[in-house]
Amino acid sequence: METLKHWSLHECIVVCLLFTTVGKGSACEAPSSPECFRRTAESPEYRCEWSMNKTTESDVTFDLYMNNVHRNKNAPKETWIIITKDELGIVEEEYDIWVEARIGNSSCASTKRPVVLSHTVKYEAPKHISMSWLQNNLSLNWTASEKHPAAAEILLRRDAHRTDSWKHITTNTTSDTSMHHVLVENLLKDTVYQVKIRHRSTKALNPLWSDWSPVVIVPAELEQKPEVTMNITLSNGTRKVALTWKKMPHAATYSLNDTQSSNGCTCKKIRDYPINTTETTYTTFVSYSAVKIFVNGRNAAGSSPPAILQIPAVPAAGLKICDNTSDLHERLKKKTYVELYELQDGDSRPENVTHLTAKSTKKERMDMKDYVRYLYFKHKCVGRKLQTVTMCIYYQKEDAPQREPQNFTAFSETHTSSNLSWKAIPSADQRGFLTHYSLCSVKDSSQDERKECHKISASVMKYRLGNLTQGTKYHVSLVGVTRVGEGPEATVTINTPPEKPVNVLWSLCLLILFFLLTTLCTCILKRIKENIFPAVPTPVIPDFIPFQPESQDFLERKEEVDEMTLLQLHPEGKSVPEDAEESAVLAGEWEEDTDEDEDNERWDSRMSGESSDEGLSPGSTGEALRSSREGEITDVEQLDNEIAMLIYKKGLVFHVKRDSL
Repeated sequence: METLKHWSLHECIVVCLLFTTVGKGSACEAPSSPECFRRTAESPEYRCEWSMNKTTESDVTFDLYMNNVHRNKNAPKETWIIITKDELGIVEEEYDIWVEARIGNSSCASTKRPVVLSHTVKYEAPKHISMSWLQNNLSLNWTASEKHPAAAEILLRRDAHRTDSWKHITTNTTSDTSMHHVLVENLLKDTVYQVKIRHRSTKALNPLWSDWSPVVIVPAELEQKPEVTMNITLSNGTRKVALTWKKMPHAATYSLNDTQSSNGCTCKKIRDYPINTTETTYTTFVSYSAVKIFVNGRNAAGSSPPAILQIPAVPAAGLKICDNTSDLHERLKKKTYVELYELQDGDSRPENVTHLTAKSTKKERMDMKDYVRYLYFKHKCVGRKLQTVTMCIYYQKEDAPQREPQNFTAFSETHTSSNLSWKAIPSADQRGFLTHYSLCSVKDSSQDERKECHKISASVMKYRLGNLTQGTKYHVSLVGVTRVGEGPEATVTINTPPEKPVNVLWSLCLLILFFLLTTLCTCILKRIKENIFPAVPTPVIPDFIPFQPESQDFLERKEEVDEMTLLQLHPEGKSVPEDAEESAVLAGEWEEDTDEDEDNERWDSRMSGESSDEGLSPGSTGEALRSSREGEITDVEQLDNEIAMLIYKKGLVFHVKRDSL
C-alpha cells in the first residue's frame, strides 16, 4: 500500500486499464515504442513515429505521451506526429515517451522509452541513388542529408539470383556538399545487381539507422560504343543526316547531341538537347559547316563511350573572299547564325570556331584576329531546318605574305625548257587572300637582261617554263601575291644543257650495222625466192654460120627429109649411141610439129644429108674411118647441144633422161 500511495492518479488508471484489458482477453495489441528524432542536427522539428504490427482496424486511435503530456490531440489516427522545438521547450533533457492505442472500449499502451531529443538524429532513406562502374568496382551515390560523412549499410545480390541471400556491407561514405559516395569493390561489371541502402549520422550522440531505400537495379556496364551508320543527303543548303545503329545489350536509352546545337546554333529549343530516344534510328538536319554528332547508349549505371561522327564542311572549290560581312558588325536577326572557322593548314576540320547568334555581344562579334584566314558561314532557320546561305573566305585585316612558297624546285630540264613545282604558302603565313603567284626568270650572262614574268593561278602548283636558250644559266624566282602586295621570293637556278656534237664513231658503227643487216636480209630473201621459184635453165645455142644460098632457086626448093639414121664408125665396131639416134628421131618429129625454127631445122637436115653423102662415097670411106675417132668428141658436144635445145622450148622444161657418154 505504501507503493500505491506514491502513484499518481493517471498511472493508476493506466494500470487498471491494463488489468482490465488482460482480464477481457487482450482486446487490442500494444503499438511499438515510439521513436522521436530530428532529420538533421540543425533541424528545429522533431518527428515521432510508431507502428502497429497486426491491427488493421480503421477505428484505432492513438495518444502520444511525453512526460505524461498528451501531444497528438489533433491527429489521433496518424502513426506519426511532428513537434517543433518551440512546442517542446527544452529538448536537451530526457523524456519518457509512450503511445496508447484505443479500439472501442479497449486500450493498450507501448513500453516507455527514455530519450534526449537533441541527441537523436535519423536520416531519411537514401534518395536519388546513382551508380557507375569503375572497372570491377561499383560507385554508389545518393543525396547527402548532412555535409559530413555518414555510416552506410548496403545489401546487394545478383539480379539473376533473386532468391539468394543478401550480401551485407557496412562502410563510411565520403561526402561533398550534396552527395554521399560509396565504392563497393570486387564485383563483376558485366553482371546486373540488386542494391538496397540505409545510412545514419556519424556526428549525433544517438544516431538511428534510416529506413531502407527501395531496391535499385544496377545494370551491367556499357563498354562498347554504338555501331552507327550514316547517310547524308544535300538539299538546298541543308544536309539531311539519317542515323541508324544496332541495339545495345543493357542499354535503356540512347543519347544524341551535335556541336551546332550545343553552341546554340539550332532551330529547336536548347532544352531539347541532348536528344534521348529508345529507338535505333534518328534523322536530323545540319548546315554545310563542319559538325560532330555524338551517339551513346545509356542506362542507370552510366553511358557507353560515344560514337563520334565527323561530318566535314561541304567542299566549295574556288571560294572567294567575302564581299558583305555586315553581320559581324551588326546585331544578328533572330534564327540567324554565323560561324567563323579559323583555318589550319592541312586540316579540313578547323580548330577554333567562333559562334555568333542574336544574343552575341559586340565584343564577341569583334573578337577576331588580324591577318588570320577564316571560313565564313551564315545559316538561317527555314522550316525548322538549318540552311546555309553564305560561304566565303574572310580576313579581319590583310597584309602581304610573310613566307615564300615552299619546296620550290626545278626538274626535267631540257635544252629549251624546265619543269617547276612548289607547295602552297601555309595559310597562317599568307596573311591575306592569295590572288596569284608571280614567276620571273632572268639569264645569268648579263646584268642588263630583262626579267620575264608570268602570272600563275593561286591554285596551281606546277609550271613548265619554256623558250629557254641552250647552254644558259637562269635565275628563277617565285612569290605569292595578295591584294596588299608581294611576299618573299623563293629562288632556283636552272642550267640548260648545251647541244652535243654528233659522235662519229657511233655513226660509223651504226652504218656498218645497217650494212650487215641489209646483206643478211638480202641473203635470206634470195634463199626464200630460190625455194619458192626454182631457177629456169638458160638454153645453150651453139654458134653457127648462116648459110648463104647460091641462088634464089635453092631457097624456093622444098626439102624433104625422111627418117634417117646416122651411124658412126668406131674402131671396136660399136654403133652410134642410142641417145644420138634417139635425138635424130626427136629432131624430125619436132620439125613436123613446130614452125618457128623451120629454117634452123632445115639447115641441120642439109648438113646431115651432106654428111651422109660423104660417108657413102667410096673415096671418103677411108677418110671417115680415120677421122671417126677424132670427131667423136665433137659429135658428142653437138649431140649435147641438140639435146639442150630439145629440153628448153618456149619456156617449157622437158626432162629428158640420157646416159653419160
